[in-house]
Amino acid sequence: MFDFLKRLFARSKQAEPQQNEPEQMKFLVVGLGNIGAEYQGTRHNIGFTVVDALVEQAGASFASQRYGAVAQMRVKNQQLLVLKPSTYMNLSGEAVRYWSQKEKIALDHIIIVVDDIALPFGTIRLRGHGADGGHNGLKSIDQLLGSQHYARLRFGVGNDFPRGAQVDYVLSPPTADELAILPERARVACDAIKAFCLSGLDFAMTNYNNK
Repeated sequence: MFDFLKRLFARSKQAEPQQNEPEQMKFLVVGLGNIGAEYQGTRHNIGFTVVDALVEQAGASFASQRYGAVAQMRVKNQQLLVLKPSTYMNLSGEAVRYWSQKEKIALDHIIIVVDDIALPFGTIRLRGHGADGGHNGLKSIDQLLGSQHYARLRFGVGNDFPRGAQVDYVLSPPTADELAILPERARVACDAIKAFCLSGLDFAMTNYNNK
């Protein structure tokens, strides 16, 4: 009788939900840029640069899949799908829509890393929604997701260009001085992304928007 009660008690304990286990969630992290050697390392590809650093930190790697290069990684209890679209900037929304639908990732679990000429080089600004600001990548994502309510991390690339030279500027590489600070600023951006996934948008904004 005693052995029977022990076995019964053990089975009932196994059936109990583990109240202290952290909830596991999936996030889509997208770095915007253009594929091709002529775009590699340019200001407009800073989104690629940041997510490359994020994936490298995790010891993961990208693999070519539909609509882009994709990496799977974890940050503590959270699962991250990291995407570099292969659709070119103006069609970024096609890749974001496909992978968010395929992996059943909600809008509030999407974060887009994008270059921003309105910010000094290396400055980051995290927001939970907003207009595209004239950025064609964000414009495409807005159209195909049917919403502007997703997080975006804007990485400043500066605006030291004469009137009418914006395209040449964003398609050029950073200066030597900018390259010197890029690894550290990319690390801060990666920390902000991880904070967003682990602790939420408000926490990440409070702790990284002025860092």
